[in-house]
Amino acid sequence: MKFSYAMLPDYPLTESLDSIKLADELGFHACYAADETWHKDLWLLFAAAAGRTSRIRLGPSVSPVTLREPTLIAQAVATLDELSDGRAEAVLSSGNFGLLAQYGIDWARIRPLSRVKEALHVVRTLLDEGTISYDGEFFSYEGLFTFARPVQSRVPLKLGAMRGPKSFEAAGELSDGCHHALSYTREAYEYAVRHIRAGAERAGKDWQSLDIGAWVVFATGPDSAAAKDAARSMVGIYASSMPEEQLRRNGVDPGELKPIIDAIAAGDLPRGIELTTPEIAERLSIAGTPEECLEKIQREIAPTGVNHMICAITDRTLVKSFTGRHLPEVADVNIQLRLIHDGIMPAFA
Repeated sequence: MKFSYAMLPDYPLTESLDSIKLADELGFHACYAADETWHKDLWLLFAAAAGRTSRIRLGPSVSPVTLREPTLIAQAVATLDELSDGRAEAVLSSGNFGLLAQYGIDWARIRPLSRVKEALHVVRTLLDEGTISYDGEFFSYEGLFTFARPVQSRVPLKLGAMRGPKSFEAAGELSDGCHHALSYTREAYEYAVRHIRAGAERAGKDWQSLDIGAWVVFATGPDSAAAKDAARSMVGIYASSMPEEQLRRNGVDPGELKPIIDAIAAGDLPRGIELTTPEIAERLSIAGTPEECLEKIQREIAPTGVNHMICAITDRTLVKSFTGRHLPEVADVNIQLRLIHDGIMPAFA
């Protein structure tokens, strides 16, 4: 099982760079960040991080092909790959539906999966060949080329998926893996892996060679209650993007979550957090002491075929930035990285 750090690049940039450097020193597989307008630009951040690190892989999880043109994703990935001496990769998706709505884009009308599959072909072709002529449903090019060339012979490209089953199968069939966000139960991951495997086998691939990642809201520390309270602060914000089918696979009735999502959508974060019970937060996060987090990973995720834990670390700074809540007992990012390294990763070595 690989372990990676998923960051929201909302900290002072010097702090983010220090955390990426620490994750590199501790042996984390990768550092990922969301390629979203809401946050600082991950490409510039990772370009700076490339020169301060030596092993850790870098890239977006996810980059939205609806908002960022696929050839520009390929150009950015290839440039980052040269800067990092072959450590870049990318996870593609249609994008955060809440962010798309702020751009006036109705996700239901853009045929998201078909668009992502075509964009994957475009990015793969330009990375591999440096040129592309293509006339598709969503993207068209005639003799387009780039001097941005990767160091790796094959840059890993994966798909982000939540609802399934078709998106999971597409990831297994067409890409190098799947990052499945915001699931926490064995049922949810068995469902995802079953369909990733079906797609891989349809393409004649060994499904176990794919990167099958669990992207989870994560908070740990010596104070279990504080870590769980930090996760509770963020669960509603993240859960608002979860499809109803996924909520049910995680043991949550969508109706139970609706008042929380409505409060957050109306901008009333304090009310949304108040309505998020500890029971809901427990179901929709991995939080607590390192021992508690390890037990949940071993019980719910590791047996399903997932081979990559992607920890979206929630600390006091992130909670303060998003919700205004001051939780001084919550461990900061760097402490949590060390606790994952010391208390969780050895169990999967």
